[in-house]
Amino acid sequence: MNTNRLIFPGFWFDKTPQEEALALARAGVGGFCFYGGNKQRVCELAKKLRAASPLQRILIAADYEDGLGRWLDDSELLPSNLAIGAANNVKLAMEKGFITACQARELGVDWVFAPVLDLADNSKNPIINTRAFGEDPKRVIPLAQAFMKGLAQGGVLNCLKHFPGHGNTTIDSHVALPMVLSGKKELVKALQPFQALLKQADSVMMGHLLIPFLDEKHPASLSSTIIHSLLQEKLGFHKCICTDALLMKALGNEKEAALAALKAGAHILLVPEKPFELMDYLQKASISEPVLKHAEQIINALCAQADELTATSRKYQGNVSQYISQVARKAIVATGDIPLLEAGETLHYLSVGNDGNISDTPFLETLKAYGINIAPYQGEAVDNLAIVFWRRYQSFKGKISLSAQELAAVNHAAEKAKNTVLICFSNPWTSQSIPAKSSILTFSPAPAFQQTAAECLLGRIRPTGTLPITL
Repeated sequence: MNTNRLIFPGFWFDKTPQEEALALARAGVGGFCFYGGNKQRVCELAKKLRAASPLQRILIAADYEDGLGRWLDDSELLPSNLAIGAANNVKLAMEKGFITACQARELGVDWVFAPVLDLADNSKNPIINTRAFGEDPKRVIPLAQAFMKGLAQGGVLNCLKHFPGHGNTTIDSHVALPMVLSGKKELVKALQPFQALLKQADSVMMGHLLIPFLDEKHPASLSSTIIHSLLQEKLGFHKCICTDALLMKALGNEKEAALAALKAGAHILLVPEKPFELMDYLQKASISEPVLKHAEQIINALCAQADELTATSRKYQGNVSQYISQVARKAIVATGDIPLLEAGETLHYLSVGNDGNISDTPFLETLKAYGINIAPYQGEAVDNLAIVFWRRYQSFKGKISLSAQELAAVNHAAEKAKNTVLICFSNPWTSQSIPAKSSILTFSPAPAFQQTAAECLLGRIRPTGTLPITL
């Protein structure tokens, strides 16, 4: 077997040269992971790479955890998993998976790296957060299972991640190697979603995590104890196992890490920083024939499963915007005594943590449409103050909460306001550090969620979501 097929390079639109990707395709890599772009560009590149490949079948994968809108600038952002967890509705979870799959398949993407099965059980985790369905396996399992059913009905492969559980960490593995200091009880809990759903899994992604209780020396993605002994032998998973992205800073030397991952039981190496160098390295490395033959069988089976899913897939007949609005209304959570606004009143507005320059127009325009005057907060004493928090998880950033400077500004503003309400469009744990008398938690900054938060402030809807985490 040509070891190049084990490698799935990343492609970043507006960053990776297309000729480089075509050269990798001609060299026989097994597939690609796409990041960014728009619908037309994704569709066109997928066709070009397939045409360039000497292989009968390659797989195009993407991290469409919250639909295409998390990466594509011309697609709608679907509700976060934590929003689905707050709605706690399996039908809505399945529909999210179905929409994601149908939209992905239309563009030529046939493998979605989802669902996230990590538990949201650590308030300081900078990278899982709203990507999780919740902290309780009893809530997570049925929602993730329904999402997987939706993916299958829409015709794409799934991938459970990040085995054996990335929830109880405080470090982003894009930045450094997280250590999971959980004992047996916590690890058993973290494993429950995986154990429950492995039979329906097409693939499993290993987390770049050091878990001393299981293996003191090797990260999970490179550990034969965790991959072979635990996942394959004890839990009986014998389908595709892939690494998390090798370019992440958790592992050090990516060539040595890739080889170690294969020897530990992984079959696919995702997103190396230097794919050409890795190809040369693996072609000269000492990899046993049985390991390569087994990896080839696994990849062939995965490709066959992708074809079978495509053949049996259905088209989504619903309205995506209506779906998002429905989730927003069922997911929204309020705490404390929300100061309901009436026409003619003024709401002072302090925005923090908007690193991604997310438009606040849907929130503000909804309030204005009902006669609320909006004024930027400028340090004065006010009656009604909305502190609006936006910061989402971002790879390689390693932070998701308020900085000390931001917290000082928020505290100062809250002291001068008669009524303070926190509007949290992202990390719900922020409410623990902001001295607001009440809060509205949406778990997503998507326009429909912003509109729903405004309607909640106006008393036009009653929040019915339930917290999927402990605050």
